[in-house]
Amino acid sequence: MPTEIERKFLVRGEGWRVRARGPTLFEQAYLSDDPDLIVRVRIAGAKAWLTLKGRKRDRSAPEFEYTIPLRDAREMLRRLPVAARLRKNRWRVRHQGRTWEVDEFLDRHAGLVIAEIELRRASERPPLPEWLGREVTADGRYASARLARAPRPPTAPRKSR
Repeated sequence: MPTEIERKFLVRGEGWRVRARGPTLFEQAYLSDDPDLIVRVRIAGAKAWLTLKGRKRDRSAPEFEYTIPLRDAREMLRRLPVAARLRKNRWRVRHQGRTWEVDEFLDRHAGLVIAEIELRRASERPPLPEWLGREVTADGRYASARLARAPRPPTAPRKSR
């Protein structure tokens, strides 16, 4: 069964930009954001995917992803009910032979930057770049489906009086 295994971290500073490639604008819409079954339509440039994800346990979740015609993706977003949406710029950053995906969130989440790395095994320990901050793999507030619904990012400073 296809399984996504990943680790996620907040990003601190700008050091990651030195090796960054991109960005690619990602537009994501969630047809279902139920934690037991997330259904996502993702558009990145001229490509589109439909993804079905099961509940995450530790660092892994069953994930089925299918390439779909861009026209179909746009039509789904126009004609089907959408639970939530988000946009982000995705950069690819090489570090010690591995590729990290760094997402700079846009719109109401501007300023939130999260890096993630796909793992082959849950026990894998990739070398961590110095620009990583706190690990948020197990913090559901940083799941894209949750962020798509959130009025502001979890790390946004509260306004003082």
